Amino acid sequence: EVQLVESGGGLVQAGGSLRLSCAASGFSLDDYAVGWFRQASGKEREGISCISSSSYGRTYGADSVKGRFTISRDNAKNTVYLQMNSLKPEDTAVYYCAAKPRSIICVPYDMDYWGKGTLVTVSS
Repeated sequence: EVQLVESGGGLVQAGGSLRLSCAASGFSLDDYAVGWFRQASGKEREGISCISSSSYGRTYGADSVKGRFTISRDNAKNTVYLQMNSLKPEDTAVYYCAAKPRSIICVPYDMDYWGKGTLVTVSS
């Protein structure tokens, strides 16, 4: 069964850090672009970070998280991570990972697989 599972969310104070994990089963993430998206209550889903398929070797981040969030992958563990530092209350959202094969970029409406999300709550 093809599956993406996010973990690592939780409650953290402003200024704190969390590391989210996106673990794949049923397929190899090595050949997939993986994106992290978030959706805050009452808002549209927002793309925040993307790592391209390993053969392209690129990463992208939204302006709102540049310098604070870092995306990386561990192909041996078939997992992509999102290290989140200097968290702000406005980072509170459900965070989703999604994957698309052989892609340089991550487009919300064009991802093949989605996880169910993990909640991040940042208190002020």
